[in-house]
Amino acid sequence: MWKVSLTLSVLLACISNASPLADNITECNGSKTICSRKYSNVSLIGTHGSAHVGGTRDWRINQERSVTFQLDAGIRFLQAQTHAFHGKLRMCHTSCWLLDAGTLQDYLTTIKDWLDVHPSDVVSLLLTNYDRRPPSEFDDVFSSLGLDKLAFIPASSPKPLSFNEWPTYAELIASNSRLIVFLDYEADVSTVPYILPEFDYFFETPFDTMDPSFGQCEIDRGPKGSESDGTMYIVNHFLDIEVGADVLDIPDKILDFVVPDESKRVLIPDVDSNFETNAASGNGSIGAQAELCKSTWGRWPNVMLVDMFSRGDVLQAQHRLNGLRSMLVLVDE
Repeated sequence: MWKVSLTLSVLLACISNASPLADNITECNGSKTICSRKYSNVSLIGTHGSAHVGGTRDWRINQERSVTFQLDAGIRFLQAQTHAFHGKLRMCHTSCWLLDAGTLQDYLTTIKDWLDVHPSDVVSLLLTNYDRRPPSEFDDVFSSLGLDKLAFIPASSPKPLSFNEWPTYAELIASNSRLIVFLDYEADVSTVPYILPEFDYFFETPFDTMDPSFGQCEIDRGPKGSESDGTMYIVNHFLDIEVGADVLDIPDKILDFVVPDESKRVLIPDVDSNFETNAASGNGSIGAQAELCKSTWGRWPNVMLVDMFSRGDVLQAQHRLNGLRSMLVLVDE
């Protein structure tokens, strides 16, 4: 216990003393402007189901480009779903019998390898704890890769940081706290201080949206009412359509688990609308819903999650939300 307490004290001291070193940081996430901004005052496009990669006509997947490609292109917020399967945490979608994208260890190795060669970048990670596993199981994987040493621990821990207490990007980089980790359920900062409870810091808008105009920005999960004041928020900006399960060729042995409803209808990503949904402006675009959300909450979204980020103008939208003129260019894989 003494060793753990000492390590935590050293980490917190490093973060609190980062400001002088931060003056020497001149580029953050590819931008000079971002360096002086607090983490809570930057808008990010995030990849929904970042680990679920494949062809656009595979209804089980959310992205057509690898995690490395996503990071190389300029994505700095990754969301992914985890499941416990055969004794390991794995990156599965709804069920590991339906889609198994590999182990959490392999997924995090990709992120660690990328961070090691990009010392001026901060990456945020939101993991969905579908099976409500204890945070110690996640910590075992992060620690085995040394990612716990790169992960941010709030100076206020175990109390959550308020909206205006977040460090700047320069301070995060100067203290080498370049991975911000959130877990939707079962996080416990008293045992694993760097795995942050998502809903201590964010509320989310509804997902499984079938309205192509995205004409809402209401709270679906997370703090509501006065508790949401000053809270960061995530907009689920990905479009679904409803189809009959009979057209999806789901094996009988998992059909009832994946589609328990008697109607045997299921929501799948609407890939045919990707370019409109992921546009920077226009009806149903990232820009249009961001404007609606700003008028609703008085500030821009902190994160907008999208499917098939490489189809559309998501990085142009991100730069506009942050008031930046330049645009990162997608690289060829």
